[in-house]
Amino acid sequence: MGHGHGHGHTAGRAGDRRRLRLVLLITAAVLVVQLVGAWVSGSLALLADAGHMATDAAGVLLALGASYVAALPSTRRFTFGWHRAEVLAALVNALVLVALCVYLAVAGVSRLLEPTGEVAPVPMIAFAVVGLVANAASLAILTRSGTGSINLRGATMEVLADTLGSVVVVVAGVVIWATGFERADPLGSLVIAAMILPRAASLAKEALVVLLEVAPAGLALEEVREHLLGMPGVVDVHDLHAWTITTGLPSMSAHVTVTDEVLASRGVGAVLDDLSHCTTSHFAVHHATFQVEPESHRAHEDLGEAH
Repeated sequence: MGHGHGHGHTAGRAGDRRRLRLVLLITAAVLVVQLVGAWVSGSLALLADAGHMATDAAGVLLALGASYVAALPSTRRFTFGWHRAEVLAALVNALVLVALCVYLAVAGVSRLLEPTGEVAPVPMIAFAVVGLVANAASLAILTRSGTGSINLRGATMEVLADTLGSVVVVVAGVVIWATGFERADPLGSLVIAAMILPRAASLAKEALVVLLEVAPAGLALEEVREHLLGMPGVVDVHDLHAWTITTGLPSMSAHVTVTDEVLASRGVGAVLDDLSHCTTSHFAVHHATFQVEPESHRAHEDLGEAH
């Protein structure tokens, strides 16, 4: 039974990687097409959408890489494995997104003030439609997965956002073609930049929270302390820390002082079982390290500054 579950899980992840590889190929091909289209049509909105697609390709590549990297074993030096590589890549991706938004904002405002009169709406629409069709195909591929993988969900959101970007470019092209209102092109680029910036900020924040080892959101350490103090024989909890190794993998460590009587009657193993069960069942923290200390040892311990 357990073997079957493990086999199905592995097969599901392998299927997700196949989907991500296919979507990556589609995205890269359309990126080239849109760059050519931006050059041919002179459309800033199409260039913005190409930049958006480039960041989406990076996001899909990140998800694909994370699927492989997460399976790499830890080493003597990389004791937590290679999870932080995913976080660093996410931070770099976020910085690139912010730089793209700044460029699009400057160029878009410049074209709003002084239209170039060089936008060719028909090629602009044609190339944007190619991107729209490709993104729709990618969405169909990604939504067929039933694994519920967070990496795959993230990649799906990237492709969905790019699909909306392609719609914006098509609409801007149609407006220019039908009315001659050329400012629809830079307005479209500003709309795309406005769609990208919140994602960039959210991605950067998430990466920095992990790298700065901030306590995971939703994990109240005072509540954790109270629960641990409620365990049989526990009289003190100090040096309590919580951080995130990578997204979805919270960790915790604490020094727990226990009465000598409880340690003598129950043993350290039983106390550790209680503590681990507490953090797992109440706070969904499966990676917790506890240093159990007898109460009689408190006089010999230098606790340092309060944490």
